[in-house]
Amino acid sequence: MISPNYVLLYVDDPVASAAFYADLLGQQPVDTAPTFSLFMLENGLRLGLWSRHTVEPKALASGGGSELCISVADRTVVNDMHADWSARGVAIAQRPVAMDFGYTFVAVDRDGHRLRVFVREGE
Repeated sequence: MISPNYVLLYVDDPVASAAFYADLLGQQPVDTAPTFSLFMLENGLRLGLWSRHTVEPKALASGGGSELCISVADRTVVNDMHADWSARGVAIAQRPVAMDFGYTFVAVDRDGHRLRVFVREGE
């Protein structure tokens, strides 16, 4: 069985993006270089930030075409994370709202990648 465990985001400046994600995730990358930074998350996911200027083959898409999703325990956590990220100056694309799958908000990183925080409801 195949089980993907690595996400790569193409970014303009991996060092600056690593600082952004370190602040949001509350942990430092395990590797940072001018063209690539890597986070090893507690759940086993690896989050790589690769310079869109050096990736081979050349990346044709930019941020916003997909989402990095963070599942949380309940609405309170969604609201608390929204308030925290807003206070940090993170761009918010969608304020907390109930949708058909649950309660959610969407933030946007410095490269336009969407970060969805949600709790599943109504199952």
